[in-house]
Amino acid sequence: MYFKKIAIAIVLIGLIGAGIFSYFIYSVMLVPNTNFNSKEAYIFVASNATFAEVRSDLEPLLKDIESFETLAIQKKYVTNVRPGRFRITKEMTNNDIINSIRSRNLPIKVTFNNQHSLTELASRISNQIEADSTALIAAFTDLNFLNDHDFKESNALGMYLPNSYEFFWNTSATTFRNRMLKAYNRFWNVERLEKAKSIGLVPNQVMTLAAIVHEESKQASEQPRIAGVYINRLNKSWPLQADPTLKYAAYQLPAYKNKVIKRVLNIHKKIKSPYNTYMYKGLPPGLIAMPDLTAIEAVLNYERHSYFYFAADAEKPGFHRFAKTLSGHNQNAKRYQNYLNRKGIQE
Repeated sequence: MYFKKIAIAIVLIGLIGAGIFSYFIYSVMLVPNTNFNSKEAYIFVASNATFAEVRSDLEPLLKDIESFETLAIQKKYVTNVRPGRFRITKEMTNNDIINSIRSRNLPIKVTFNNQHSLTELASRISNQIEADSTALIAAFTDLNFLNDHDFKESNALGMYLPNSYEFFWNTSATTFRNRMLKAYNRFWNVERLEKAKSIGLVPNQVMTLAAIVHEESKQASEQPRIAGVYINRLNKSWPLQADPTLKYAAYQLPAYKNKVIKRVLNIHKKIKSPYNTYMYKGLPPGLIAMPDLTAIEAVLNYERHSYFYFAADAEKPGFHRFAKTLSGHNQNAKRYQNYLNRKGIQE
């Protein structure tokens, strides 16, 4: 009888223990623990982040941070924090959340276009991935990297082709740069290299000219014609006389800091700069901006024609009038100058 009571007591204790354990499993692992009304929320875990930092980011999103921490300790997440961008959906349990932030790093779309310098590009990218602008600039201008891949700081911007790319949020500056180099090399396939060679240019020169074409016109339909004008001038050993290069040269001077040049004047043509294509023949030493893909293709597939001049079209803003002779160009230029005068645009 005595042993029977002991056996019953052991069974009861076991049942109570099993009940407590089951309640622990249920309350800690299986009960929804989110505290937001939207369908989902995201957290960004930095490289080398501690569990305390992750806990702090999660606390506003959870009903019971203590139960989450208890399970995180049990599942050894506290000593195995992973960086990245993670999604938490409404009604997730602690177990679901830990599984998500431990192994489901989500990629993001990194997008950039029309940046005018490596500094602008670094700022744009740093707003989308973990790497900050200082680290990105250091990676972009690393002389060993540039020398190894036939770039200079003046043309390095051409390596970054404007588009949307998929990255993990915790991508480092060097990883981002190296991925962009791979995309650049894929873009310059055999066909495009042959087209560049047929024009008498190498890829860096194509990018430099494409930047000028893109700054002249954002209209993809006329970019090949503008490219053709510049190719004609290069073939005749004429100066390019590209107004965007004058603006670029001016913007490097303290006098033009925070100014917007709306009208190119004769004074700009006297600026002593290798980017002054009125003063110096040939292509400038580097890119004046990031060219759009349409402008790059416009140079590679430029329109064959006899035009040597073009001027902005006052009657069709954003487009240009083309001329084969200087007299024809002067007439077009006069129309546009009169338009600027009517608008009161003097500089």
